[in-house]
Amino acid sequence: MRIGLIAQLHGRPGGQIEPSWQSVSDLAKAAEDSGFDMFVFEDVLMYRGENHTDGCWESMVVAGAIAATTTSIDFGQSVVNSPYRQPTLLASQATTLDEISGGRYVLGIGAGNSDDYEEFGFPPDHRFSRFEEAIEIIHKLLKSGRIRFSGEFYEVGDAELVLRGPNKRGPTINIAASGPKMMRLVAHYGDAWNWWSFDEALSDLPKSLGPVIARLEKACEEVGRDPDEVERTLDVYSVTPPGFEPPDGRQPVSGTASEISEYLASLQALGFSEVRCDLTDKSTAAVAAMGEVVELVHEL
Repeated sequence: MRIGLIAQLHGRPGGQIEPSWQSVSDLAKAAEDSGFDMFVFEDVLMYRGENHTDGCWESMVVAGAIAATTTSIDFGQSVVNSPYRQPTLLASQATTLDEISGGRYVLGIGAGNSDDYEEFGFPPDHRFSRFEEAIEIIHKLLKSGRIRFSGEFYEVGDAELVLRGPNKRGPTINIAASGPKMMRLVAHYGDAWNWWSFDEALSDLPKSLGPVIARLEKACEEVGRDPDEVERTLDVYSVTPPGFEPPDGRQPVSGTASEISEYLASLQALGFSEVRCDLTDKSTAAVAAMGEVVELVHEL
């Protein structure tokens, strides 16, 4: 089983989290040194609260820097906000990252959320319909290298990716989805499917995730695809590393390395082949403390 680390790109000067490129780079290298298979991060421009605003480093630029400064760990956004970027440009960015990293970039993508769209000038309406067109364009360009497309929201002439990375069928496309319509897009275009859980006991996961997984399997059957062809990944919010104290008022996955690894490995019973861990402590020391967990997950 594969295990990943979730990193944050957001924060503000003087805030609890004040990320810099150096801190993000240090986390990526610590994850790589600790044996993590995957390093994922968010794709957001701004989080605005009632009393403060958190900014976020632009994730495609960060992805390029990670591609050039790591050597073995896979990486990418947990979910790219599709409306931020024109789909042909996004496909070109993805295959460029594939080239820079030697085939380690994973394109996690979804219809996005509209929390900061109007502030930054992106259309907040018709999220599913826009994504439906965008993912068809991205998939065709990455898998075949060429497309013509005429839709309600996007027009593409004779677009061609002449220069392509080492994965000639493009980077892995991992689509975040929950509802029936989005699951049909996973079934049509996804190499993988991603979802998340939040502070849930192991006994609660089949109840919360079971219906979502059932929708994925039904969508695959409807389009004539074997559900086992779609890799399943799960973002786990959150995990307290061994030796660290869980935050007050939270119930993250915690305990010994053996207990944490058994919880994560048990997710294989739901078909997940990769789990990504959001750590309650964001330090490199916390990442290093997960080293034994990583080893045990790989063994189970």
